[in-house]
Amino acid sequence: MARQLNAKIAEFTPDGLITDTQPRPNVRGATMDVSELEEVPTVVPRGTLLGKKSEVDGKLHIWKTGGEITPDCILCDDTPVTEDDKATGVPVVAYIAGCFDPAKLKCTDGTVTLEEGDLDTLRMKGILFKGAIPVETAEN
Repeated sequence: MARQLNAKIAEFTPDGLITDTQPRPNVRGATMDVSELEEVPTVVPRGTLLGKKSEVDGKLHIWKTGGEITPDCILCDDTPVTEDDKATGVPVVAYIAGCFDPAKLKCTDGTVTLEEGDLDTLRMKGILFKGAIPVETAEN
């Protein structure tokens, strides 16, 4: 049996979250604590800013404006959450480095507003921000 090496195996629709290849996007696996989510079942969207609380529980938490969570990484994929996940947490893959569009970040409050200290924390971890500029089509 011959295989078609040019067969379509997947499809990708760019969403503008990643804006540059330097620094190179890097990921890691972790557990996300979803015990504070009110509406379950739900989906935590790609691009959600995750962080760690001051107490060391080893889990990532969804970042909130003005909360006690230190920003740490960015969620890679849309992640479904069920009622059972509230007790155990959800395994996730998160970006720990890369260049991202700050307008595409999400959190429980809707929009992410980072203080200068939060930006410095993310920069030290290898997460940089650069807004994407929409390309206008040129007329011929």
